[in-house]
Parts: sequence; C-alpha cells; structure tokens
Amino acid sequence: MLESPTGYAPRPQAPYGAPMAFPIVRASLGGRGAAYLLDILFIFGFTAVLALLITVLGVLTFGLGWTLFAVLPASGILYSALTVGGAGQSTWGMRMMGLRVVNQAGTRVDMITAGVHALLFYVAISTFLLWALDLVIGLVRPDRRLGHDLLLGLAVVRTA
Repeated sequence: MLESPTGYAPRPQAPYGAPMAFPIVRASLGGRGAAYLLDILFIFGFTAVLALLITVLGVLTFGLGWTLFAVLPASGILYSALTVGGAGQSTWGMRMMGLRVVNQAGTRVDMITAGVHALLFYVAISTFLLWALDLVIGLVRPDRRLGHDLLLGLAVVRTA
C-alpha cells in the first residue's frame, strides 16, 4: 500500500493491489464554490497588502518601484500558486472547507502547476460559455472534477 502523507487517512487501493489514480473521496461542487467565495476575500486582502508594499517601494525608489503595479492583476494566480503549491495543498478558503488539491499520484502539486490551474480556472469563469462547460463537466462526472482539473490531471478532494 502506498504511504499516505502525515495526517491523512490511508489511501484506498484498487483490486489486486494496484494503486488507484485518485482517492475515492471527492470534493463537492458546493464546497468548491464556497471556498472560491472565501478566497475572493483573501485575494482582496492579499492584493491590498501587495499594493501598499508597492506604493511604499515606489516612494523609496522615486517612482521606479511603481512599475510593479502591473503585477496586481495576477495577484489571484500568485495567491493560488503560493497556497496550493505550498505545504497545505490548498488555498485558505479550501482549507476552511476541508479541501485540498492533489495530482494523479495523490501527492502535492508544484507551484507552477498550481499557478496554471488557477489561470485556467480564471479563464473559465471569465467567459460564461467556458464556465458553463466547466461546470457541466463537473456535474456529469462522478468524481466532480471540472474541466480545468482534467486538463492538468489534478483533483480537489476532501482532507478527511
């Protein structure tokens, strides 16, 4: 049996000892939606702190640091890359809802993949047609993986 990360339940196995692609435990779409709404608040705070730091840096560098204001639109992607790609495997909203992101082996996701996952998510929700397609994919699949999860081979699962 594959070793489970510290603090997690043992991973289930497929028949004949073959490891499964993803844990059986799946995340609910409602939980993911609530986690996103919470994350909007955290991203707003993260962006405000980042804007304050850039403002102070701009004053200290006589305006040169203000060029970093171009980074602010990507603060949501940066937030997701740092939190999902970190040790917690989830954003703060996901943690509050008891969710985490895993790859096909059931292990941690690196920061680049977490950033691309967030980018694909924001592209999907910015267009009604892509968002609807992403949501329909999640509704018809028994594991509730959305379209951008499938593209990167990731899954959002419950922590317990």
